[in-house]
Order: sequence, then C-alpha cells, then structure tokens
Amino acid sequence: MFADTFYEAGKREKRLAVVVADISPAGSIQKFREDFPDRFVNTGVSEQIMIGMCAGMALRGLQPFAYTIATFTLFRPFEFVRDDLCYQNLPVTVVGIGGGVTYSTLGGTHHAMEDVAVAGAIPNLSIIAPCDPAETKAATLWCADQTRGPIYLRLGKAGEPDLTEMATPWIFGKLRYLKQGEDLCIFSYGPIMKLALQVATACEEKGSSVSVISVHTLKPLDREGIANALSRHKRAVVIEECVPHGGLAGQVKEIACDERMDCPIHAFTLRDEFIHCYGSHADLLAAHGLDLHTILTRLQG
Repeated sequence: MFADTFYEAGKREKRLAVVVADISPAGSIQKFREDFPDRFVNTGVSEQIMIGMCAGMALRGLQPFAYTIATFTLFRPFEFVRDDLCYQNLPVTVVGIGGGVTYSTLGGTHHAMEDVAVAGAIPNLSIIAPCDPAETKAATLWCADQTRGPIYLRLGKAGEPDLTEMATPWIFGKLRYLKQGEDLCIFSYGPIMKLALQVATACEEKGSSVSVISVHTLKPLDREGIANALSRHKRAVVIEECVPHGGLAGQVKEIACDERMDCPIHAFTLRDEFIHCYGSHADLLAAHGLDLHTILTRLQG
C-alpha cells in the first residue's frame, strides 16, 4: 500500500523522490524507478549517504523519502538522522519497513524493538505508525504533502489485514477509535493492532464493553485524547510492539499520573531483552508475552 500510494502521489507531484539503501525495488517502487529515474536513487549499503542525500534534496526543494528496513533507516545512520534531518527540521520522511520484530527470523540485527523509543527522543522528529493498509495510505499521502519537518514512518511488511473500515477519520496527531465502548479501553498502534482487536473480542464475549484506539501518531502524542479516553473507561490496556521504556505505555501512565486519574493501566510490551527465538513473527511476539492467552490471563488475574 505504501508503494502504490507513493507511486500515485509521485505521478502528480514532481517534488517527490525516494532514496533506498540496498533494497531491491519491487511492485510500485519499481514502477516509480522506471517512470521517474531522476527521482529514484539506490545508495547500496550506505545508509548514512541515503539520509544525507535526502537532506540535500530537501534543502533544494524536493520532498524526499528514505526507504529501507527499519533498523537500517534509523539505527545505522542515527547521527545523520539527528543532525542532517532533525537539527535542520527538514521535511524528509524516514520509512522503516518491519518495525518491531516483524523480521523475526533474521535475528536481532533486523529487530527494530526500540525504534519508537529512539525516534521519540530526537527533537523535531514526528512518528507515525499505521496499523493497516488504509492508515498507511492516509499517512503516506500526508507525509507526501507535509512541511512541518522530519517524520519517522514505521511500517510492518506486506499482507496486513484491513482493520479500520468502521473507524473515525484519520487525522495527524489525533487518536482514532476503531471500536467504542465503556468498560475497557485498549490503546495500540502498528500491525499488532490485530492482536488488540482479538483481545477486545475475547473481552466482549465475557460481557465487557470495549473501546479500541489507534494511536497512529506517537509523536506529537494526542495527550488530550488519551486523557479523555482514560476518564471515560474503568480500565485501560496498552499493547505495543516496542521495548518497555520510551514507548506508548509509559506515556499513557504519565498522562494518567499528571491528570490524577485512578484508571488502572495494564501494559503489554516487548521485553527488555534480546530473545533468541527462531520462528514466525507470531512466535517471537509470543516469546515476548504478546499473545492472546498470556494477555487474557494477566487481565483476568
């Protein structure tokens, strides 16, 4: 969906360009390369050059996207992201494919477990993490036209299900409701939203009225929207594919503390450790305690 949306936007907007690092273009990115070769660059295994080149493009009036696997768009060229993009507040979108532990079988070098925490610590860098193809389309179109500054666009891989058909509208910086209830409120973002909805269904079967909220914009965070949600529910749950420190869970608890709310908050995150588990994405999430049985057991305990 990202590639298709970017390609269509690129046909309309000549300022759009993409710089990739050692990613073989496929699908619509390949079409973009063929149709607009002057706006496509593959730097190879040179992620620092990828980011620096995007900074230069932005300074000359282009709207560039840096695009590769999440650990290599953010961790390897970190200083360049910080100094070239964020220090100068340039409108560059850093696209991280495979956020969290999506690339399960490729090991720790490809697990972007702490990407949200790292990106969130950099001044001027906004963070968007869509939960499904429709949110990815909305976020990509917004990034293609925005001028506020650098964005970290955290994606999964291909094949995520559609989850937001009945949701409230997508607006940058504002959370949106996928379900609206009264008893339990579940905050989540990214592809793990599928698990959040499974938890909601299981709780509804036991008689609870459940809200499910997509916090697709993690920075700037919709503090007012989160405070409002906490005030209207008896319990809250945060489910995120990120390490425990520096992600959404800690910020939700901070808001509850600042607003002196007594709503219990249950946090389910990746563990603060490298888990050497070879298996599918779901297998690795389960090893971190992010599976339906473990979450429901803790909520009922």
